[in-house]
Amino acid sequence: MERQWQTVSFRMARGVASQVAMIVSAYERAPVSERGASIGRLAEAGQLLVSIVPGETLPESESPAGDLLRQGFVRELSGRAKRPVWIDGETLDGYTDIRVQLDGAVMRVLIDRKRTVFTNTHINVVWMGGTALLLLAIAIVFLRNQIRPIERLADAAEAFGKGRDVPDFRPSGATEVRRAAFAFLDMKERVSRAIQQRTEMLAGVSHDLRTPITRMKLQLAMMPQSPDVTDLSADVLELERMVEEYLAFARGASGETAVEVDLNKLLSEIAANARRAQDAKGSGKTLDLDAEAELTLQARPNAIRRCITNLVDNALRHAARAVVSARIKGETVEIAIDDNGPGIPDHRREEAFRPFHRLDEGRNLEAGGVGLGLAIARDIVRGHGGELELQRSELGGLKALITLPI
Repeated sequence: MERQWQTVSFRMARGVASQVAMIVSAYERAPVSERGASIGRLAEAGQLLVSIVPGETLPESESPAGDLLRQGFVRELSGRAKRPVWIDGETLDGYTDIRVQLDGAVMRVLIDRKRTVFTNTHINVVWMGGTALLLLAIAIVFLRNQIRPIERLADAAEAFGKGRDVPDFRPSGATEVRRAAFAFLDMKERVSRAIQQRTEMLAGVSHDLRTPITRMKLQLAMMPQSPDVTDLSADVLELERMVEEYLAFARGASGETAVEVDLNKLLSEIAANARRAQDAKGSGKTLDLDAEAELTLQARPNAIRRCITNLVDNALRHAARAVVSARIKGETVEIAIDDNGPGIPDHRREEAFRPFHRLDEGRNLEAGGVGLGLAIARDIVRGHGGELELQRSELGGLKALITLPI
């Protein structure tokens, strides 16, 4: 800003100095009788007030004009007329007083100060500030139009990662953003196609395996009862249960739509079913429920029910007491299943999530199973965009902590 002001003021001073130098030159070249008329015409054309004061000399005091103005006049006049110059840009109201030393006289030139000094600084500031604000507004609008498609892409990717469909998503924005959006749609299509193919294959496998198992069960039911038949029937039932568990793991939550789930109601139903099962066994084990009121989230209800039921069954299988709690924490809801059983050593907890892996410790979370319960539970939780962790419980046993986005 200051540099521009200096540049404009200097150029204005040079322009006025050129006019004054021209008048001085015309005065010196013209005959004595024509000098008045000559400088009069030039003064009128340049809108200047010019007078000749015979016998005068320049004041001895330093010119009160600004440095820029004096430098401009001195440079221009010394180059053309080579005459001493005295300038007063402050004394006369609204005028700049320019005096040039001539031979035996002083030429005095009065000129409107606006023509010698750039006084419209505030206008320049407003102009530059307005321009900056205009450019800023254009940049904000442009960036907003570019960021909005990126935000829609991020929302679509997050929703798809949580198992929700995104049928209304359409690529838009800059070329790079559209390319990323089309790549996301291609990936979504491939993942959906792979899930569909897996589901169709598992439906065929389920039919192929269940048919001979059912036939074996019928044949055993028609045979005379004996210890061998009883043992074989138990093996067939175990085989059937194992096949169902394999299919449940491979099927995941495919085909189920995410809806608004009342978590309080769901947990109450799971707890009631678990208590009835324990009462039927006469085990004496207890299950407590501690959940905040009005807990809702977007989820696939059957999948979440199977996940929590699996964890509750594991807890009651190895402990005398279990507690199911649910709390809202920030943008997530935490569901914890605590028990007072033997627990799992810290370095073995991650192993419990491996498919078909069974721990050798006294606390085997998959006792009576094939090592898929926790793997299925974690797969379901991650399919909802959450996480399942095993921690040490305050009850002395194991805590299964589910974290789900609201």
